[in-house]
Amino acid sequence: MPAVSTTHTSKPGFFGKGSVEVQPPTSDNEGSIRRLAISADKLVTQPFEGIDTVYDVIQYAARTHGTRNALGWREVVDIHEEEKEITKVVGGKEVKEKKKWKYFQLSEYKYWSFVEFKDAVGEVARALVDVGVPKDAVFNIFAETSPNWQLIANACGQISTTIATAYDTLGESGLQHSLNEPECVGLFTNASLLPTLYKVLSNVPTIKYVVYDGKPSPTLISDIAKVRESIQVFSLEELRERGKKLPADTDELKSRIPTPETMACIMYTSGSTGPPKGVTITHSNLVASIGAVYTLLGHHLTQQDTYLAYLPLAHVLEYIVELIMIFVGMTSGYGRVKTLTDASVRNCRGDLAEFKPSIMVGVPAVWETIRKGIISKVNSSGAVRKSVFNGAMTVKKNSVPVLSTLADNVVFKSVKAATGGRLRITLCGGAAISHETQKFLDTALVMMLQGYGMTESCGMCAILPPECMRYGAVGLPVPSVEIKLLDVTEAGYSSKNDPPTGEVCIRGPSVTKGYYKRDDLNNDETIFTKDGWLRTGDVGMWNADGTLSLIDRVKNLVKLQGGEYIALERLESTYKSCNLVGNICVHASTDAKQPIAVIIPHEVHLRHALQSAGGVDSNQELQTLCHDPKVSALVLKECNAVGKKNGFKPMELLQSVILTAEEWTPENGLVTAAQKIQRKKVAEKFDKEIKEAYKEK
Repeated sequence: MPAVSTTHTSKPGFFGKGSVEVQPPTSDNEGSIRRLAISADKLVTQPFEGIDTVYDVIQYAARTHGTRNALGWREVVDIHEEEKEITKVVGGKEVKEKKKWKYFQLSEYKYWSFVEFKDAVGEVARALVDVGVPKDAVFNIFAETSPNWQLIANACGQISTTIATAYDTLGESGLQHSLNEPECVGLFTNASLLPTLYKVLSNVPTIKYVVYDGKPSPTLISDIAKVRESIQVFSLEELRERGKKLPADTDELKSRIPTPETMACIMYTSGSTGPPKGVTITHSNLVASIGAVYTLLGHHLTQQDTYLAYLPLAHVLEYIVELIMIFVGMTSGYGRVKTLTDASVRNCRGDLAEFKPSIMVGVPAVWETIRKGIISKVNSSGAVRKSVFNGAMTVKKNSVPVLSTLADNVVFKSVKAATGGRLRITLCGGAAISHETQKFLDTALVMMLQGYGMTESCGMCAILPPECMRYGAVGLPVPSVEIKLLDVTEAGYSSKNDPPTGEVCIRGPSVTKGYYKRDDLNNDETIFTKDGWLRTGDVGMWNADGTLSLIDRVKNLVKLQGGEYIALERLESTYKSCNLVGNICVHASTDAKQPIAVIIPHEVHLRHALQSAGGVDSNQELQTLCHDPKVSALVLKECNAVGKKNGFKPMELLQSVILTAEEWTPENGLVTAAQKIQRKKVAEKFDKEIKEAYKEK
């Protein structure tokens, strides 16, 4: 267990019993209904009276936080191309190859104040009405995370035009689906993404308005306008200039102001089990979620804090967090995954060092990369420094007084400097993070909290506040939802177990009423029950301190030959913390005794381990190493060592591993746009290797 958080905003004992029962079970196959203890009498529907829509949030933020910095961004000053010589081993011979790499040179951060942001939103809103964008129409946002994403989203929100989200990594078919299903009248995109739009525009008959930022070629703009006579193309700047000249208080604009039940957003899920589903989210859903986080974490979100925004805004986690930061008056600075560190930019500092965030949110893949990056640096720093680092880790894990402070101030200072030096709270959401990684980063870098939610609940279900810091729990119920556990009898999960386990079901003002144009799913009682519960498909467990832990997904429970169930996602999150693993998909068939795993190795760590182990030429091509049985045996041994350390039963240990050098991308269909594994497609691609691996044992 970690030491209780000492962050200066903590209020020890604030959450009392954590969560409490508010209603006994209504049937034999379910548990009691639980809520957050401090708001057990009533679910939160808004931060306070008068904040009923996201439009109200923007107006309130401008009134309350005024000329303080709201949203910051960096402009691209230059792009540097560097040619590097890399050595490859082809057919046993070393071959030198030249490769070009692009690096950004960025400006310092520039800012909009809260008032400037509100005014800019109003300008774009008036211009959209003026060019003919109707009420209740759907306007798509296919763009990278930036202040302009928020600008267009809130302009649409102000005039009751629903936004639909599309990941900026989507290919042509994914983009076409997300434009056609909601019959979008227009979309906002970046200049760099206009070529993708141009390729699908002739197959999207409803699009009339194309808005872009950046500097595309005039030819491309002209070509887009020629696709259909009805298409109008505007730069975002043109819309702002147009809006500045228009009156702000017309009857039409007043009639377009949203109500709590106005649909704010159709947010597409990443689609790990089929085509993406559009989750319908109302203004009241979003406002309840802002209120919930404000109730749970408001005392930790101060105006002295700064938040680094870099995750995709098409993902509900980033979308809701940014709205919360605007509401509380915290400055958000926008970054890019490719420019976060100093190593990835030229003649300037990376976003982390330049912006110096104190609060950061990430998904497990981001935190795994940071952990492995720290380990890689330590491994290459020589035996003495490695020994000092490992000693400092032991001292801090054991909370040795004085020495823990010394470890922080001396050994971990450079680790913290890499993230700007001010980081005090991080949150991991989007999927389960391994105990190992959470513990490592909590010790070496910063307190790492967890959160659990889904698009269908605006990212709300459970959040772990600093006062309740512990490993292995996703948190306390957020105050805008209540939770009960439903028995999964065949797998032995029951609310009568000690501790209680079962499928997590949620209900409350943050939860969606359903999917867009999917009556088949909305009437499916295995998803939405008649009495208003959403069945999440996640298996949870109540802990003695009132927090919730996740065990796995119902659909990822596999019954092995011996009749026992194993939980694939739980195994993956643990095995992913093995230093030799870059990415992993655990697979098991019902006639198997144990699971096997398809693994993309972490190349730097694998070569380092092979040099230490000997017996294999570590300079060979990665593809060649992946087919070497000695390399597979090493990776299998290291993965199972991590499994044993985490208390896995023999049936949860890996029987075999299949190594591959090919990255899994949304383009090759092996992960979704949100980087979730397409389990079925991975199994199909490696079907031959999987069958051979099981045959060999």
